[in-house]
Amino acid sequence: MKKNKTLFLIMVVFLCLICYSIISLTDLDTSLGKPVLICISAAAAVVFALLFRHLLEIFAKKIKTANFTRLLMTLITLFMGGILGGLLAIPVSSLPGWWGQYCPVLLVITVIILVAMVFSYRMDAFCEFANRISNGKIQLSEVASEHQETALLDTSVIIDGRIADIAHCGFVPGVLIVPNFILLELQFIADSEDPQRRQRGRRGLETLANMQKDPQVAIHIKEFEVPNIREADAKLLHVAIELNCPILTNDYNLNKVAELQGVRILNVNDLTNAVKSILLPGEKLIVNVIQEGKEINQGVGYMEDGTMVVVENGRPYLGQEIDAVVTKILQTAAGRMIFARHEKELGVKR
Repeated sequence: MKKNKTLFLIMVVFLCLICYSIISLTDLDTSLGKPVLICISAAAAVVFALLFRHLLEIFAKKIKTANFTRLLMTLITLFMGGILGGLLAIPVSSLPGWWGQYCPVLLVITVIILVAMVFSYRMDAFCEFANRISNGKIQLSEVASEHQETALLDTSVIIDGRIADIAHCGFVPGVLIVPNFILLELQFIADSEDPQRRQRGRRGLETLANMQKDPQVAIHIKEFEVPNIREADAKLLHVAIELNCPILTNDYNLNKVAELQGVRILNVNDLTNAVKSILLPGEKLIVNVIQEGKEINQGVGYMEDGTMVVVENGRPYLGQEIDAVVTKILQTAAGRMIFARHEKELGVKR
């Protein structure tokens, strides 16, 4: 405490001398007299010292709470901006008169501000790169992956689990990115009191773990700072816009919002529908009738790809595998539905 007071008094005396020297250069020195000038100088010195101490305390708090990597990168950026501005100011300093005196200073300040603005827009990328270098984890393969196509994973597509098989088969080129807030959402779901939500969250975490172990899949968990947005979907859209990359999702609402914002969506359900077996009316198929349908006397079964098959008059065949003939195909928003009848009813010969 005593040390701080001593430093403050030294600062006041120093500022008082500066203020007195400046005022003494004016006509006030002769009109007011030295005692009045000393009082004015002392008052101004106290005000400036208090203001400077307050600003210094704010700066000290920022320094204590600031991330070291960010602070270091900021200082390096300002230093590089100063060097670049100084090099550009050398030819400008040779201009005659006012231009040669003040333009170099203005040019250096302008260049530093521009470099700082560019750094602030891409601060996360610079800091992540610096962290990887400092930890000795930067590899040529990671640098190369920055130039590959990337896609962001949504919570719904991770919980669904099919993305692991799709990526393993090579149908998703490039690098898959899981933002840190998506991982936190998965952990929150896995810790839910609802047994079904908890099971879904754990299945999503298992899917991520299996994908990380798969050598055929390039997947990374990355940290993104989106301080002014709370919802995970909104954060994901913000990151997708910043990185100019698509989102892998099964979420219908996220799909629609992304379309409005111009973000490309890769929907696994659309992919599944696109690769389903194409059947035409009159073709045969084998179906296992496992449950009753909505209408009277209907039976329902499913193909291997999950396509629903509604068997007319199929209720008597519950629990049986029958030979059926396609009668109609209906495309809905939820997917493709196939209507069929037992071949015996249609009199189809084998």
